[in-house]
Amino acid sequence: MNKLLTILKLLVPVASILAGFIVGSVLERRVLTKLHAIAIKTGWQGYEIFFKSIRGLTLLWCIIAGIFGASLSFPLGPGLLITLHRTLLATLLGSGTIVVARLAVKFIKFYYSNTAEGASPLTSLLENLTKIAIYTIGFLIILQSIGVGITPLLTALGVGGVSIGLALQNTLSNLFSGLNIITSKKVRPGDYIQMETGEEGYVIDVAWRYTIVREIPDNYIVIPNAKIVSSTFKNYSFPDREMLLLISIGVSYDSDLEKVEAVTLDVASNIMKEVPGGAPEYEPFMRYEEFGYFSINCTVYLRVKEYLDHLLVRHEFIKRLHKRYQIEGIKIPFPIKTVYIPEKYGISGENTSLKRSYRINGKWGD
Repeated sequence: MNKLLTILKLLVPVASILAGFIVGSVLERRVLTKLHAIAIKTGWQGYEIFFKSIRGLTLLWCIIAGIFGASLSFPLGPGLLITLHRTLLATLLGSGTIVVARLAVKFIKFYYSNTAEGASPLTSLLENLTKIAIYTIGFLIILQSIGVGITPLLTALGVGGVSIGLALQNTLSNLFSGLNIITSKKVRPGDYIQMETGEEGYVIDVAWRYTIVREIPDNYIVIPNAKIVSSTFKNYSFPDREMLLLISIGVSYDSDLEKVEAVTLDVASNIMKEVPGGAPEYEPFMRYEEFGYFSINCTVYLRVKEYLDHLLVRHEFIKRLHKRYQIEGIKIPFPIKTVYIPEKYGISGENTSLKRSYRINGKWGD
């Protein structure tokens, strides 16, 4: 009889732990999978974020519940029982902190991806700071819940923080500059920027100390955050990724300017509609600007969807416009300048000077 009771006392805790494992496995593999599939049909991505965040931890929670139930039916000393319960509580709170951190990061990314034209500005700096803040709060809650006083710890951290701050002034300067970059939203991942010192490219990430920029040839430039904050730079993607593309051209003085304008705008309109990267809904325009040395100069205003698109749009526009000008008989003159040679150099002419012109490459012309 005593042996039977002993076996029952052992079987109940084992059964409790085993039941927790089985229930957790069923929840993890069957129930959550079906709930996830149902949630996807609703069309709201928040449900998917929630289920992905708790995946892998429901089994742990069920096992913790099983161990807790087993501890109630298994004879343990008071000290060992308290230690076990505190360990289970700390594990539960730790796993809960992980879930909260996952949810916070994923929902921030979800929010920005739906409010910033599909480009998420969730940088590694913002992601890491979010996790650190949540994990720090969770750690303090765990210490408090298991009976460890956190007041002395906070005091020690405050005193030590002053010393650390003095030792890491440069690092902290870049850190707070990175926070300034993120919160001001003047520089976002995906933006094309150009520094006053010449560095330019697409912003890939804003990290603890550096902003990583990718050049068009796929080289990476690492710029300290403090340098970006303290210097002048141009952001080609702010406030709008679409940008005007200005192309200067010159036509000969004997051109019919009305015809030149009509032909040029016709080519420009086709470029906007046919070339990838152009803005189809945009209506190009041109403005004559000056009477130059050898041509009447004007500027054509096109529009591209983002900075890199100007390469192909400019390329196609120049090719097509040159060909169309040849068909229409519109001349693009060679660069020339008018030179007056005084009579004392042995060349005579009307008004004691001879009007000659030459091309920029140095060859004399008629």
